[in-house]
Amino acid sequence: MNAIVQHHKLVARAVKFDFSNSPVQWIPNDPVCSHLINGINLILPAGEFWFCRVYNKTLPFIHHPVLIDDVKGFIRQEATHARAHQGAQEFLIQHGYNLDPALKKINWIFGVLLGESPLGIKALELKPLEHFWLVTRVGVVAAIEHFTGALGQWCMDNKSWDKADPVIADMFRWHLAEEVEHRSVAFDLFKEMMPNKVFFYLYRQFLMLLVFPIFIYVLADVGRKLGKQDPDQAVQKIANRTLVGLLSKYHRQAKQTDNGPTLTFLLKTTVRWLSPKFHPETEGNTQQALDYLARSPAVQMLSK
Repeated sequence: MNAIVQHHKLVARAVKFDFSNSPVQWIPNDPVCSHLINGINLILPAGEFWFCRVYNKTLPFIHHPVLIDDVKGFIRQEATHARAHQGAQEFLIQHGYNLDPALKKINWIFGVLLGESPLGIKALELKPLEHFWLVTRVGVVAAIEHFTGALGQWCMDNKSWDKADPVIADMFRWHLAEEVEHRSVAFDLFKEMMPNKVFFYLYRQFLMLLVFPIFIYVLADVGRKLGKQDPDQAVQKIANRTLVGLLSKYHRQAKQTDNGPTLTFLLKTTVRWLSPKFHPETEGNTQQALDYLARSPAVQMLSK
């Protein structure tokens, strides 16, 4: 595993964000990209705390000591991410946004659908189904982390956010830089827990087939819920489109401004996952991410 041979120790960096002067539409003149990306703040705390719970359960099954260290570092980073985005949720609430409907759906996904007894199926609490369900959830994390790693590299290359609100831009850049930094951990853990190469390849394709459309749907749905609450009626009108219409609008906006990754970018990212030779190590630049983390205002604030 390349990521283990070229080991990079993962640490959770203390950060602090002051959103008191930040606008909800943090990307100037772009409410569509602003709201869709703001929606990530609603998804991540529940999702990343779920990552941590799942990964804590894998530790007894990991035999490679370096991978154990990577997984522990991953857990610490993800927990820090979740807490930072909880602060961003409070920021949205302070601006009058009702997050309850979206959070109810997200909590159902991670608490019920992907919980210990999904949809109340108690049989999955019994061995060996319990282990199979754990491996499955590790695979789901690996599929999601494929996107976060790719989005992280997109963010490291992005220049348009230089004109955006500096605090919110730094929050996402800090987070996504760490996604680039630990991009191989989920894939390597999934491979460790499913050592048969054929089964590993086939099962990760099956899980991506499920994760990709759900990932896009949830992002669009949550962003739309925020857009419908925007004070500007023109923005509300855009948010009231169908999900397909909203995604089409977002894709055109992202393509024109580079304020967000296009749907084409996400599709190409998914296609790369299909290769039997795929490994996340080739998906990002660790040094570029570390360089950003070294100059991130939020990291510097608490490291001095």
